[in-house]
Amino acid sequence: MQMKLDQLDWKILDVLQRQGDISAAEVGEAVGLSQSPCWRRIQRLEQAGLIKRRVALLDRRELGLNLLIFAHVKLEAHGGNSMDAFRTAISDIPEVQECYVLMGQVDFLLRIVARDVEAYESLFFERLSRLPGVREINSMMAVSTVKETTELPLAGLTLSTQPPL
Repeated sequence: MQMKLDQLDWKILDVLQRQGDISAAEVGEAVGLSQSPCWRRIQRLEQAGLIKRRVALLDRRELGLNLLIFAHVKLEAHGGNSMDAFRTAISDIPEVQECYVLMGQVDFLLRIVARDVEAYESLFFERLSRLPGVREINSMMAVSTVKETTELPLAGLTLSTQPPL
């Protein structure tokens, strides 16, 4: 849904994506708005679907999920129900954090977390390789993280006629 956003809306979105657990009063203070109008704007942004949800971001390593894997998946065929069957099956695997449909030589890109190599090996052989229609899985282990963020680059975006931020 496209809705018109003014500069305050953009500022509210920016504040909330950086710190989603703060109160409407604190958001209002950060953007120069009193609590009630700020709360109403936040509600409107949520109802419009611009704010999906507010969550706590957990540190996977602190929780023992030390391995981050990116996997390319190729399916045997693309016709019939093979794509839908794979999508349905992959959504039931909690270690798969993200799954994207790709265009090109690979059909899906997965972001997977696991405790260690042994846990991933077990996941690979017991679940991933047995998913419907899978022809090939190419797994790549991330060695270190250079950049990791959930913040979207809002500067320069326009969902209205008014300039953002």
